[in-house]
Amino acid sequence: MQEHDLSYILNHLGEEDRARHRGAVAPPIYQSSIFAFETVARMRAAFGDELDNTLYTRGNNPTVEILRKKLAALEGAEDALLFGSGAAAIAAGVIAGLGAGDHVICVQKPYSWTRTLVRDLLGRFGVSHSFVDARDTAQIEAALTPRTRLIVLESPNTMTYEQQDLAAVAALARARGIRTLLDNSYATPLHQRAIALGIDLVAHSATKYLNGHSDVVAGVLCGSKTLIREVFQGPYMTLGAMLSPHDAWLLIRGLRTLPLRMRQIAATTARVIGFLQSHAKVEQVWYPHDAGDAQHELSQRQTSGASGLLSFTIRCESTLAVERFCDALQRFLMTVSWGGYESLLFPVAAVYPPDTCVVAARAGQVPVNLVRLSIGLEEPEVLIADLAQALDRV
Repeated sequence: MQEHDLSYILNHLGEEDRARHRGAVAPPIYQSSIFAFETVARMRAAFGDELDNTLYTRGNNPTVEILRKKLAALEGAEDALLFGSGAAAIAAGVIAGLGAGDHVICVQKPYSWTRTLVRDLLGRFGVSHSFVDARDTAQIEAALTPRTRLIVLESPNTMTYEQQDLAAVAALARARGIRTLLDNSYATPLHQRAIALGIDLVAHSATKYLNGHSDVVAGVLCGSKTLIREVFQGPYMTLGAMLSPHDAWLLIRGLRTLPLRMRQIAATTARVIGFLQSHAKVEQVWYPHDAGDAQHELSQRQTSGASGLLSFTIRCESTLAVERFCDALQRFLMTVSWGGYESLLFPVAAVYPPDTCVVAARAGQVPVNLVRLSIGLEEPEVLIADLAQALDRV
């Protein structure tokens, strides 16, 4: 960590003045929408800088401010903003620096709502886009236009875990005055320090590992003080997608155990992957930290640890077999999200009609027989036994 060690950030940063809170170990929840002033002069000063003063909780709040400090420090950034969802954080970071006639480059298989933002919403306001296979930095360079203002990255992404060479893309962009934004939800700040690699803005769905308890929807955007203030004074305050004080408090609680959870999850995931790779009914396993992954060298170079999100395809003729497998699981909960304390699964077949034939995925598509697993904190033997009995149904 840049200024403090990890334990200090998670347990003390932003909370040093405990005497102010009567010695409370857990910081209080400032569940107040407004804050009062003793004089007009003090209120005037707060109006002049809502980012660093408490005036109205839509802008800043003491509980949220503690979390801002912690997440900025974890990312090695100067500042951070908290949002009501990861999608809101990404949207604010994207919108802040764009105008009509500008051009955006985005990875070819981003989070679905990032795709909708870039492809549909921005297009309504005269912003063009290109989706590229950003595993090859040369393809990003080839897609550049004189009007390119932003490159949207997601490394690894959350289905097939494609990565980008962040340092190379950042150098390419900065040489041309182009802003970069990375969705770093998969790796977490523990395992990928994108600001240090030259990325301008880093976003997270804090709903996932940062919270870790499947009880908060939140997002964070980290960057320089200049960029964060630009976002704050533009889409953040205008659209009002802030995080509530209570949800910020829950996230502070979740962060306390982040390193412990990630270590346990990574160890269990390694054993689950070993089981899946040896099973005859498993066609392919996707996991960027596996030695057999095509981008394993890049993963080792720019990340320092593993997470618990993986995907695999089931060897079958139609998605009915995928349904039988998923319906038979007893220890994995079927959900659209990931990153909680419990093990979760998401079948791509759920977004297709029943009995869809399994065919090879075209470039830029996710296979219909792909199942994504998010490994939680259960014992590995329990999860492997559950996967084994469910694969017997295929």
